[in-house]
Amino acid sequence: MISSNSKLAYVFAVVNAVILGISFLFAKIALDYANPLDTLTFRFAASFLAMSIPVAFGWVKLAYRGKPVYKVLLLAITYPLGFFTLQAFGLKHATSAEGGILYAFTPVVTMILASMYLKERTTVLQKLSILLSVFGVVFIFVMKGSSIDLSNLTGITLLLLTCVAFAGYTVLARPLLKQFSPAEIAYLILGIGFVVFLVITFTQHAIDGTLHSFFAPLASGTFISSILYLGVISSLGTALMSIYILSKMEASRMSVFANLSTIVSMAAGAMFLGEEVTVYHLIGSALIIAGVIGTNRLGRREALKIAVSK
Repeated sequence: MISSNSKLAYVFAVVNAVILGISFLFAKIALDYANPLDTLTFRFAASFLAMSIPVAFGWVKLAYRGKPVYKVLLLAITYPLGFFTLQAFGLKHATSAEGGILYAFTPVVTMILASMYLKERTTVLQKLSILLSVFGVVFIFVMKGSSIDLSNLTGITLLLLTCVAFAGYTVLARPLLKQFSPAEIAYLILGIGFVVFLVITFTQHAIDGTLHSFFAPLASGTFISSILYLGVISSLGTALMSIYILSKMEASRMSVFANLSTIVSMAAGAMFLGEEVTVYHLIGSALIIAGVIGTNRLGRREALKIAVSK
């Protein structure tokens, strides 16, 4: 039997993927009004301020005294700082399609790091399921005519490092849950992201003499709506959910759910942008879903055996 907490973790994992999939659509909209760095600053400002409200009113309790806060600071270096910085610069030298293909390998990197540092064990069938999910994503992009241009070595390297950064975040966050609550971790990493991106953005605008243009996008209701989604629902919501999920399941099992976001992004593009959905989209989606189900169901018996032995 699956406990109610475990069921909630699975629900959150799917919701997480849906939110991330839709976030690509809102990110595209936001980037029509502001550059990537400004967008990140507004995004993390929205997420940090949104969480600061319940903290200020005492609805969310935070207790950092006597806890190894420096470990959360190290966590923030991987995500959001490392991940978004590497992604922004990587996409300057590579295409978004290349980014989508390479990001699909995050579950593989997570599985390797979790095995090395968390001693998580995965069965052969789980490994094959993870690879099946990755293949589903790659299949969709390749059938669309996308490929990886090896001449874009800088961009490819940076995008591969985004996989390492997010996988590192997933692996590092799991043991921290023994000392911190999900809210305590989320509040710190979002606050650090906001402060760092704000300093970098203001410094860059000051150097270029364009400080007046920083707030210009806020004149658009469309931009504000996009930022609220990206900041409050995507950054804050997924941060809280992902940390909760990690408290209930292994990092390798959680990470494979991220590939579901490709299906959601595809569906959102079809619904709101009129993008075409073909047979290969459906085949790739079926492979992704089969991989996600296989990774989680095929390892459950093994997990139960380990739990009983302990």
